[in-house]
Amino acid sequence: QVQLVESGGGLVQPGGSLRLSCTASGSFDSINVMRWYRQPPGKQRELVAGITAGGSTNYADSLKGRFTISRDNAKNTVLLQMNSLKPEDTAVYYCNADVAISGPAYRFWGQGTQVTVSS
Repeated sequence: QVQLVESGGGLVQPGGSLRLSCTASGSFDSINVMRWYRQPPGKQRELVAGITAGGSTNYADSLKGRFTISRDNAKNTVLLQMNSLKPEDTAVYYCNADVAISGPAYRFWGQGTQVTVSS
């Protein structure tokens, strides 16, 4: 079984920064795409950013320039650096990963980490 564990969430003031981390563990062959999603209160889950094993990235248009996704393949970890945070960034942030296990790839989700931006 594959597990994704997020960390780094918390309470931050507007304009502040946070760095989220998500590490995959378990038995698998490789990790293809890793992504961050978020779900604001009362809203649907939305894609924040994704990154391939080769380092190609994509972002939600509204977040370009403030959020940066990166990964450490050796540690099976994806990071999300969030700068200039706004109250509307308040959400539960989830990571997911497309993980290859004996050929096919399967998508796994983490349990989420709460980010609250408030003064």
